[in-house]
Amino acid sequence: MDFEYIEGGVTAALGFKASGIHCGIRKNRDKKDLALLASDRPATAAAIYTKNLVIGAPCTVTKQHLENNTARAVICNSGIANTCAADGIEKANRMCELTASALGISADDVLVASTGVIGPSIDMTPIEKGMPSLVAGLSAGGHTDAAQAIMTTDTVKKEFALQFTLGGKTCTMGGMAKGSGMIAPNMATMLCFITTDAAIDGAMLKSALAEVADDTFNMVSVDGDTSTNDMTVILANGAAGNPIIDTKNEDYQTFTAALYRLCEKFCRALAADGEGATKLLECRVSGGATKRDARLVAKSVINSSLLKAAMFGADANWGRVLCAIGYSGAAVNVQGVRVEFSSAAGRVHVCENGAGIEFSEDSAKKVLSQNEIVIDITLQDGDAFAKAWGCNLTYDYVRINGDYRS
Repeated sequence: MDFEYIEGGVTAALGFKASGIHCGIRKNRDKKDLALLASDRPATAAAIYTKNLVIGAPCTVTKQHLENNTARAVICNSGIANTCAADGIEKANRMCELTASALGISADDVLVASTGVIGPSIDMTPIEKGMPSLVAGLSAGGHTDAAQAIMTTDTVKKEFALQFTLGGKTCTMGGMAKGSGMIAPNMATMLCFITTDAAIDGAMLKSALAEVADDTFNMVSVDGDTSTNDMTVILANGAAGNPIIDTKNEDYQTFTAALYRLCEKFCRALAADGEGATKLLECRVSGGATKRDARLVAKSVINSSLLKAAMFGADANWGRVLCAIGYSGAAVNVQGVRVEFSSAAGRVHVCENGAGIEFSEDSAKKVLSQNEIVIDITLQDGDAFAKAWGCNLTYDYVRINGDYRS
């Protein structure tokens, strides 16, 4: 399968336009706070959402609007999460109505998302006033403005795109995501919007998204907190003209592989931009008894605050890796565990058969002082493999979250 990464983001695929503005939800006028994504034709759509029982009103409304598996637009604000507000559903529906009226489409064809502080009611006035400007700014070049408008504590925008071939037609898939803290997704990520001009029916799109999320978004963690507003949405408008994918054939496999490539990019970007983080961590587990066991081990290690702190200090404290494996809930023969750390500075083997071995602390310090670190864990229980992504834990994480509302 050939995949080529290209410039652009959520508007790289044919038929999509985006816009992003500062409308006044956030006090800082230098930060955009309202984004709009629109397709020039009806699109097949699918989404996955947080499993947190405290769920944002936008997730509930979007779920309702996707009962017919189609959509034309996504409206998203940052600054206020519209969660735990008494009028949350009313406000989420109002955002859809305002967007639909401005675009000349049905409110049921608009999906809504929000991110920011949990609790406050969202003021509709700035959104109403900003809508004409937001719609007027829609363009194929508006992807960067949109990607910036959905950011909260993110320090960098997250947008990627790639191309691939289906049925002899060149297809494009692109997207934008936000997330820096409160990330331990359970069937979604903080916020991610993906578009493609490939033709695929609703059932196959749902299947591909769920399949890919299990190996990508559900395997990334910054701080172990599952958000109330997690949502991943994908729109497929068929503008590329490929034969529609309606069975799990070779084209479905190619489409799913492309989606995995794109989502893996987002996972690495989300983890690398974790609040206060200075290092991206990738944990690779091989030899698991089952896929589930391999995933449990990888996610447990990435989630370990002790391990994350050790990585901040470039300390090869491999015992913390074994500890996290032990409480992961996975079926593991601990006496068969091998652990290695690697980076651009080299590789250091620190554990064999569940016990420590001699290694150079100086070499280990050099390996762990890089900004991207791989933790390789080899089990002796089977042939299952899994990857997870996370980041180190620094003093700045506490500082950022100590005054988040201000």
